[in-house]
Amino acid sequence: MNDDLAEILVVSLEQAVAAPYASMRLADAGARVIKIERPEGDFARTYDSMINGESAYFVWLNRGKQSLCLDLRDKSDRQLLRRMITRADVLIQNLKPGAMAKFGLAMNDLANDHPRLIGCSMSGFGEEGPYSKLKAYDLIVQAESGLCSITGTAESQARVGVSVCDIAAGMTAHAAILQALYRRERSGAGATIEVSLFDALADWMNVPFLQHQHAEFETKRNGVNHPSLAPYGAYSTGDGRQIVFSVQNQREWQAFCLHVLGDHSFADQPRFLTNMDRLRHRNALDEVITDRFAALNQTAVITLLEKAGIAYGRLNSIGELADHAHLRTISVATPSGEAHVICPGAMFSHDTKRQTKVPAVGSHSNQIRREFAVRPD
Repeated sequence: MNDDLAEILVVSLEQAVAAPYASMRLADAGARVIKIERPEGDFARTYDSMINGESAYFVWLNRGKQSLCLDLRDKSDRQLLRRMITRADVLIQNLKPGAMAKFGLAMNDLANDHPRLIGCSMSGFGEEGPYSKLKAYDLIVQAESGLCSITGTAESQARVGVSVCDIAAGMTAHAAILQALYRRERSGAGATIEVSLFDALADWMNVPFLQHQHAEFETKRNGVNHPSLAPYGAYSTGDGRQIVFSVQNQREWQAFCLHVLGDHSFADQPRFLTNMDRLRHRNALDEVITDRFAALNQTAVITLLEKAGIAYGRLNSIGELADHAHLRTISVATPSGEAHVICPGAMFSHDTKRQTKVPAVGSHSNQIRREFAVRPD
């Protein structure tokens, strides 16, 4: 938490995950974020009730914001929103495509009226195109983008276990907004940005896409194994634990054979000489590694991997993550009590330890309505 974006006003018509993720990052940096909710509140508030009665999704994504309830079907509420936009630096919205224009708030028109405004629209498939009108949620986009086809086991496809499409879009929007703010510092000009869940995640799919396009290589589902590097994956040890390790290059392959398998000559076998050879004979290689690890407990395997300079990790549960020695959390106040959430990934030398709050629905409505009210003068 810091104040790098102090004095920046963000107005965000947001719901669910993607847009709230982007605005949360701006709030973490000190921006004032006014979250516009429908009168009944962001529907993510009721995804679950596991955090002292609050939704885990909402607690995670909405710290440090103010909540204002507006009904955009109401003319006076639309006028209030227009007054807020005149003072805003950033406007974020993830209503369904066309909704803003229907209310007379098309982003291009707002950009013309407010040249310094940075407007960011977020959607499932974009504002235009054959899929633009479709509702799109995280799992739908995981499926459409091909991510599910390379995730899971050989027998079945799977969803990535967190909302990776929403997070990818939120990260993309956050980076684009910061870029636009920097551009405005130099030129004085705002920007209009479009981010879709599909585009954000499709960008992450570039490696399997390029391999398919240029080498007709089809990425196979390998469970907890890397699709294009071997050995790289999860293996059981003799005490019933599992460990993940990665061999990235020929030097590491030779060190692995010498120190872990205990046979330096194994590195020169034609079946396993290069990474492509090892991929073609992955089953045979896995049998050798599994037999070796079966005679060792997890601690002994870790000792050998460290000696060889091989990267490794334990296949942890969520409970083990919660107890992890490197996990950093921050305290967040919610309407129902204190919660501890995992810290953002970036650490700044000037971070402060201020506590932030998750707003109750409409908790700042009266204050903000007074602040932006039409005054006689």
